[in-house]
Amino acid sequence: MKILILGAGKMGAFFTDLLSFDHEVAVLEKDPRRLRFIYNAVRMQSPEEIREFDPSLAINCVTLNHTIEAFEEILPFLKPACIISDVASVKTNLQAFYSACGLPYVSTHPMFGPTFANLGNLEKENTILIREGDYLGKIFFKDLYDRLKLNVFEYTFEEHDRVVAYSLGIPFASTLVFAATMEHQDAPGTTFKRHMKIARGLLSEDDYLLTEILFNPRTPRQIERIQQELSDLQDMIRRRDTVAMKTYLAGLRKKIET
Repeated sequence: MKILILGAGKMGAFFTDLLSFDHEVAVLEKDPRRLRFIYNAVRMQSPEEIREFDPSLAINCVTLNHTIEAFEEILPFLKPACIISDVASVKTNLQAFYSACGLPYVSTHPMFGPTFANLGNLEKENTILIREGDYLGKIFFKDLYDRLKLNVFEYTFEEHDRVVAYSLGIPFASTLVFAATMEHQDAPGTTFKRHMKIARGLLSEDDYLLTEILFNPRTPRQIERIQQELSDLQDMIRRRDTVAMKTYLAGLRKKIET
């Protein structure tokens, strides 16, 4: 199969490496510096080059704020049967775009970031496959993710953004607050060092990735939950309420065991 990948960032490079030995792959990337690390694939810097390549599948790996723009730029050079796809972490506005564009589509979200995940062993990682979309496109990605031994979950567009607001919005916001309030430690404890490792990993991610997760329209509600929990915890600490604290901790232990 001829596969076009848009963007040579972390995820674009990941899919290129993953697919280029079994398929004919081309990568469209306007920044020539990123193309230096692309091997075993056709390198493109202009959308006009797509027509001659004639892909059957296009995987959009650019950042969310440019996802629809990147699609619109390549649509004139794709044949009607070409399946277009994205791996965006927030699907806001994508469903409407797909419905209007007239091409078959498939949407997925690998729930592992290249910063934290071991890309050589993804057996314990998860990915989401959006229920709406082209049947053959979904089969392609399902087979690909099964081969990587990923745990595949299927959600609608709406369900996906709700899940992401909870599963990424809360830890992202909590980690950023930790980083904002931390002070240098000459002799940090184990827990502090672990939190620091997470914070450094998160902050090494692209600003647009962090922004698109936090700007998910459903994320503010999750941050409100964090604020309420912190307020309740602060109140218990201020009152030195041992009984309430024991009840609180017991409830938390029960929650994380389920």
